[in-house]
Amino acid sequence: MAVVQRSASRPASAGRGTAPLLPGARLNESKRKIRAPFELDPTLCIYSPQANIDALTHPRVAEWLTFIQSEWTPTEVPGSSARLGLLLPCTKYKPYFTSREHRGVNAGLLAAGWRPIRPFDGPDEILSLLGPEDDPDLFATAPLERGGVVLDRFVISEPMVLVPYEHTMSFRNGQSPATSYDDTGMFESRGSSVSPERDDFSGTQRADGTWAWGPLERAAYVQMHNAMADALAVALGRLAPAYDHLVAWASPGLTHRSFLADAAYREAEGLPTSRRGPTGELALRGALDAIPGQVAILPTADQTDRAKAQLASRLTAEGRRSSAASVRSVYARGDGHDTPLGLPELVGQLVDHLDELAVSP
Repeated sequence: MAVVQRSASRPASAGRGTAPLLPGARLNESKRKIRAPFELDPTLCIYSPQANIDALTHPRVAEWLTFIQSEWTPTEVPGSSARLGLLLPCTKYKPYFTSREHRGVNAGLLAAGWRPIRPFDGPDEILSLLGPEDDPDLFATAPLERGGVVLDRFVISEPMVLVPYEHTMSFRNGQSPATSYDDTGMFESRGSSVSPERDDFSGTQRADGTWAWGPLERAAYVQMHNAMADALAVALGRLAPAYDHLVAWASPGLTHRSFLADAAYREAEGLPTSRRGPTGELALRGALDAIPGQVAILPTADQTDRAKAQLASRLTAEGRRSSAASVRSVYARGDGHDTPLGLPELVGQLVDHLDELAVSP
């Protein structure tokens, strides 16, 4: 089902935290998120919870969901003694690995001795995005290996559900749908994750021009959230036997963490358990409700605290402000990595955790 946006009569301005762009300008903004030579599929511009639901039946997405839930298997690596899986969140820019957040994570893995089993095999235009000091392996999408332990990287993404790193650029002799779409994410707080031109739009515009979700957006959020959870449970449940450990690296505020969280985790972390729809509360569920214990969700509170303490020490050494407020601010922005997940100090916590798993899988 195509999800091309129809014309809207409401004027809007650009930018995060503002009202959504008019369809033409919004499409141009989406195109800028896809790195050349890859191209945006205009029918995969997904700007609201309702559009996310529609996208699940888009032919390219439906084909992909069948592939990841029923067909894909990890690349065989002869001589390996153990296998780990690392789940990362999707990013604004595609391919995902060109984002600052993924660069930070992958740079930390390379520095810790993880190396790809084969070099980057994508277009030269993508390699041109590397800096002069960057290791070309930073963009390699093949499984990583260290000391006989293999590490596969995946991306959790709505509406793609789960994307093996090896398929971030290509799929079945063509451009991967994972490098063809733009999904603004289902974040009501941003005030722009809406499609005012849709017949089922129920949001209300605030005085500052941003949008608050209405009951239909909230109901669609729950439907899409739970569809993601169910699809992840199928995919990860099928793949889990191939791995000694699966680890998700997702910030507490990200929907990706909620897609995984079971009821016990929601209670412990204070995550929402429902959203109010047109007829009352609608329950949220996570993949781990169906496949308990199969994925460890990181970073933990202890890992976050250690990373902040290390960040404070670095800021002091660099002559930068290191008050508690300054550390919180720099941490929230990831100190140039867009989110904390790519921050060197927090990546160090991930690397340490993977080290522990690799030693005693």
